Amino acid sequence: MASHRNISPISLGILIIVIFSLCFANSSNEERTSELLSLSSRSDSGIIHLNDQSISRYLTSIKTPRPYSLLIFFDATQLHDKSELKLTELHKEFSIVASSFITNNANSSSLSKLFFCEIEFKESQLSFSQFGVNALPHIRLVGPNHGLKDSEHMDQGDFSRLAESMAEFVEVKTKLSVGPIHRPPILSRNKIILIVVVVLIWLSFFVKKLLTGKTLLHDPRVWLAGSVFVYFFSVSGAMHNIIRKMPMFLQDRNDPSKLVFFYQGSGMQLGAEGFTVGFLYTLVGLLLAFMTHGLVKIKSVTVQRVVMIFALLVCFLAVKQVVFLDNWKTGYGIHGFWPSSWN
Repeated sequence: MASHRNISPISLGILIIVIFSLCFANSSNEERTSELLSLSSRSDSGIIHLNDQSISRYLTSIKTPRPYSLLIFFDATQLHDKSELKLTELHKEFSIVASSFITNNANSSSLSKLFFCEIEFKESQLSFSQFGVNALPHIRLVGPNHGLKDSEHMDQGDFSRLAESMAEFVEVKTKLSVGPIHRPPILSRNKIILIVVVVLIWLSFFVKKLLTGKTLLHDPRVWLAGSVFVYFFSVSGAMHNIIRKMPMFLQDRNDPSKLVFFYQGSGMQLGAEGFTVGFLYTLVGLLLAFMTHGLVKIKSVTVQRVVMIFALLVCFLAVKQVVFLDNWKTGYGIHGFWPSSWN
């Protein structure tokens, strides 16, 4: 005959308590998850605003593991005017990540596994202290098995790529997919309609002026100014500065109080160098254009000669200065060729 033990009343009571505790914990977790989903759906960006009480309800009062993770943005309204912290910009990018995650996972179970939250310093100083946050910006992920201080935070260097960095941090730490980032359009629908209406009204007046020949396109002074600008843009190396992102000047390494506008060496060109040489080239071009198109209309021969001599002298000095700068920068000598009989 098989033997069996009788279960004592104490053991039975403990078993019943454990079963009820597990059932209550599961129902409590489901209740908190439902509350977080409701709070997230009521927010325009999907971000849940927390304080000391809600931190206690959704984190500290629950035994791990929790069925969800919280990504928390730590904010301080009184520091929004400090541009170097970029709290307003980072909060906006955080909102974009939150709304993108909700949009991309609307029909997925991932929506109940990660919630985007924010806490403000004045309202939640105790929570800041519990998390050990003493510097902003700060974003922290509290996973299902994390306490407050052992939760994971984003490094300061990861904020450079804004929303993309935040999404990458979430995907690496939670193994959940954020999906593509959906940035709001630069112009709203109403603004686009207003712009289209204004453009259509303006076009009606423009076509009328175009047919009568009274637009800026018919003004020779506009074409002259445009030609001078294109010439200056070409000879100043402005496109090189834009492509290479060259600075206008550098700080002198030997004396930080001084600035370097001309860098000796052919491997680098500062913006100030290009603009200086471009100005000299443009000056020569304008003087030559004036002598060939404007000076010939002056009837006084004496005035023509004086102005021509002055213009040629200025052109000579400008070209000489350009040659001198090129020799100094590159180390190559450029000189005129003189016939051997002149030596």
